[in-house]
Amino acid sequence: MSAPAPAAPAATAAPAATAGVATAGVAVPPSVGTPALDLITGRARTGAYGPDPASLRIALAFTTVQAVRHAGRARGYRNEVLSLRLGAAVGSCAVEPGELPADTLTDCVGATVDELLDHPRAAVRVAALDAYLGHCRPHGPAGGARPFPLPAGSSLAKSRARAAAVVGLLPLADVRRVLVVGVVNSLLEQLRSRGTEYVPCDLKGGTTEWDEPVRTDALAHLDTCDAVLASGMTLGNGSLDPLLAHARATGKPLVLFAQTGSAVLPRLLGDGVTAVSAEPYPFFWLDGGPTVLHLYGGPAARGGAAR
Repeated sequence: MSAPAPAAPAATAAPAATAGVATAGVAVPPSVGTPALDLITGRARTGAYGPDPASLRIALAFTTVQAVRHAGRARGYRNEVLSLRLGAAVGSCAVEPGELPADTLTDCVGATVDELLDHPRAAVRVAALDAYLGHCRPHGPAGGARPFPLPAGSSLAKSRARAAAVVGLLPLADVRRVLVVGVVNSLLEQLRSRGTEYVPCDLKGGTTEWDEPVRTDALAHLDTCDAVLASGMTLGNGSLDPLLAHARATGKPLVLFAQTGSAVLPRLLGDGVTAVSAEPYPFFWLDGGPTVLHLYGGPAARGGAAR
């Protein structure tokens, strides 16, 4: 699964009225123009979320590589994820298989979080920020998250259970067509079962499980859709920012399902993002036992932005 490549953004329109993002108990006005990764990194460096990133060092770096073809499915896919451990937290960023140089892991271990926030590779910067925020702002009710247990089962059963939770974050009663950025067939299956139209988009193109063409130009389809459902991988490749700009300008729902940057993306609630399914490491596809999603926002939300 790949998210769309960054495109040259159009001029950013004035944001729709949204709630501020709560940071260290202080409402921060919605941002316009600053890339999401830079915005949250800047807040981290000014102490908005906790300790100085220069005071914390990464002890462990690792990659996870897998290939999967669920039973009964005609197509499979591969994943590679860079992960960094900080205390009990693991921050992650998905990459294209084979993309990371062999010395990336040794670059990371022993370095401070602050140093890694300036690393030339975006995947390292995202994983470092994710580990930092997972350490300082762990998922849980105190931070505005609702735990959603995924029961033990096969890879396909857990994929479908996750998909039901993610799609449930969309206000489907008010949505006719969803732009899906980062194709996951279980998500499309859920939308189909609920009678919701969708436009599947992914850098790799190809076709869905139902032989529908997968578009590679997600931004070209924004105006034809009522909501956006996007992978956290968009944070890692920079393509989240035009989606955020569109959501801010139009007020359309933007829901993110995040293994990449699962502790980062909830910081954008109320600033273009309406809901997040956060899934820190280990992901559902690694463990056949029960695991947990952390849901922020969406129709069932009772609280405000993540803190």
